[in-house]
Amino acid sequence: MNEQPPGAREATAGWTTRRWLRVGVAVTLAVLAVLGSLGVGAMARTSQLTDEIVDRRGPALTNAVRLETALVNQETGVRGYGLSGRRDFLEPYARGVTDEREALRQLDVLLASDAPSGAELAKVRDLSRRWQNRIALPIANATPDRATALAAARTQEGKTTFDALRRALSTQQTHLAERRAAASSDLRHAMTLRNWTFTGIALVILLVAGLAFEALRRGITAPLARLGQTAREVAGGRFEQPIAVTGPADLRQLGSDVESMRGRLLKELEFSETSRRMLDEQAADLQRSNTELEQFAYVASHDLQEPLRKVSSFTQLLQRRYGGQLDERADQYIAFAVDGANRMQVLINDLLAFSRVGRVLNDHAEVGLETVVGRTLDNLSVAIEESGAKITHDPLPAVMGDATQLGMLWQNLLSNSIKFRRPDRTPEIRIGVRAVEDGLFEFAVTDNGIGIEPGFQEKVFVIFQRLHTREAYPGTGIGLAMCKKVVEFHGGTIRIDPEHTAGTRVVFTLPVEHSATADGAREAHP
Repeated sequence: MNEQPPGAREATAGWTTRRWLRVGVAVTLAVLAVLGSLGVGAMARTSQLTDEIVDRRGPALTNAVRLETALVNQETGVRGYGLSGRRDFLEPYARGVTDEREALRQLDVLLASDAPSGAELAKVRDLSRRWQNRIALPIANATPDRATALAAARTQEGKTTFDALRRALSTQQTHLAERRAAASSDLRHAMTLRNWTFTGIALVILLVAGLAFEALRRGITAPLARLGQTAREVAGGRFEQPIAVTGPADLRQLGSDVESMRGRLLKELEFSETSRRMLDEQAADLQRSNTELEQFAYVASHDLQEPLRKVSSFTQLLQRRYGGQLDERADQYIAFAVDGANRMQVLINDLLAFSRVGRVLNDHAEVGLETVVGRTLDNLSVAIEESGAKITHDPLPAVMGDATQLGMLWQNLLSNSIKFRRPDRTPEIRIGVRAVEDGLFEFAVTDNGIGIEPGFQEKVFVIFQRLHTREAYPGTGIGLAMCKKVVEFHGGTIRIDPEHTAGTRVVFTLPVEHSATADGAREAHP
């Protein structure tokens, strides 16, 4: 701020930015109010004089001239009629009478507040009446013969009376012209005063604006700039740099708070760096663990194939060779072993296929879903024929993806719709598709089967989650989990439509083109 005496600096030391702004705005408004009142006064005076000239002085002079013209026309018409005795000479007189009345009416209104001009108008009106009564009306109303004699008899009187009237009209016009000139002179002076007043207002506004700008620069922007500069230095890593604390009280408080924060940052920086390193290490360990887990699932399922085939083969051999030769319980035990080996074989195969999604199968190209669904229907032809299922679909588009994985997706979805059918009705399965925003197709596989309770519509996508016993519906509980993994690997989403209650509707999306989400999914499954 500007240099102040010590007492003034102490008095304003506790002022905040808001208080400085309030004081500055109040002073500025007071100055502008004074200047505005001066400007309004100058404008009002100029407007008053302009109105007086335009609305009163100018029209009054014009009507005075019209009045004189009307009287001259009357005098010309009466004199012509008196000399010739022809009534057509009275036409200028008749028009002059009408014009005189209109001019007098206008002058009465315009000069109502002007006593001297009103007195002159009254004198003109009296002289006009005298001339009318003594000369104009008697001659105009007389017969042609009588009018000629009357005009000759009153020639001198008429001339004297009308000359007096013309002198009164001339005096009136002269005085009206002088008053209009005086008003014009006053208007010029008022306009000059107005121009100087507004010039002074503009200079004062510029001066106030300059002072306000300088006060803001010294009191607010400069302290803020210093505070921002030191804060940026701290943000850039120079945590030993102290924060500048200057300016109004609230800016100083802000600077102190930032300085306190800098101190806390110095203390917490080392802890934050240590925590970040630990998190990075944990993230790396988690990624490595996930990779090893997937590899373990693949290796375990792959390596279990050979011993499981031996167990299955020998149990089936025992069943064929010794079936019926042992007691009933032995046959039951052998059947249990054969069934368990077969179920284990199916489970391992499904687990192996699940672990391969995104790891082994990773051949993205344009895939025609008409071909994929057609191949899937051929694979399921036996189940379709046995169940009598009716499967229809919309025209299916081509999408970007892996043909093998998409075949697994449709195989699981359609086989589930056939498997989980109602025993009392023919399965009806409908495949719908529509384009949605963000370059995606939305597919819906709708059936009229037993449906899925709302509480289980999220759990069915978890691996090994079953809603029914193996005796009721065979399977391993991997199918929908594999569907979810395939769809997410392609950059889409999958869900159960909760609004469809007459069966099940599985809704999922697939990209029209190669997607960044699918890239991220493949990077996560090397």
